[in-house]
Amino acid sequence: MTPHLIPYVLSLADDALVLGHRLSQWSSYGPTLEEDIALSNLALDLLGQARMFYQLAADIEGKGRDEDKLAYFRDAADFRCIHLVQLPRGDFAFTCARQLAYAAFMHVYYDAMQRSAEPRLAEIAAKAVKEMAYHVRHSAEWAIRLGDGTGESRRRMIAGLADVWPYTAEMFEMTAGEKVLATSGIAPDRAALRAPWNAMIDRVLHEATLDRPTTLTQHSGGREGLHTPHLAPMLADMQSLARALPDARW
Repeated sequence: MTPHLIPYVLSLADDALVLGHRLSQWSSYGPTLEEDIALSNLALDLLGQARMFYQLAADIEGKGRDEDKLAYFRDAADFRCIHLVQLPRGDFAFTCARQLAYAAFMHVYYDAMQRSAEPRLAEIAAKAVKEMAYHVRHSAEWAIRLGDGTGESRRRMIAGLADVWPYTAEMFEMTAGEKVLATSGIAPDRAALRAPWNAMIDRVLHEATLDRPTTLTQHSGGREGLHTPHLAPMLADMQSLARALPDARW
């Protein structure tokens, strides 16, 4: 088994877990009851994806760790999630902008991963791509509604996109190990996904009467364990119960 596979699978799990937790922070704070439930369901989708990737990583590793150990008993420096998912919850427009950027990318990514030479990755992707199709539709509908809505909603959507955009380029970056996996047909080539991602984003922005943000600043380093200051406090809160009662069974 290639030594690059475990860190790669963990990075996918970490992205999904951290963003899922950020979405879960909307529970009981959504703008409407229906949207409160919808955001919780999006979070559960991401949690389910994270669980599948963590368990796959644990099976490959073969050292007795399971999904709980990988999620709750690794420190922030051990996580390999991109900066975009680490950012605080923000307001609703920011959440919609982040979900649009991430979901659009992961939809095309999982679509490509269905053809992975690693059967277990292909199986996970076949399920996750359907979930991300809904995530794209949901976030796109809100981006259009806010962007082409009132003056206040439009202002907030523009601000949300501007805050998100400096973190989008990292989605297309690949570590040296991931490049090896791509060459072997195990991992998709992220660079090849830029065109379909751009097309998906541009269609939504056009209908929302919004311009694509322009920024010269791009943040990266998450795959190397260089994180924003927001990740460690979030993980400390998320992991506190499991670490306080490490032998508990529910």
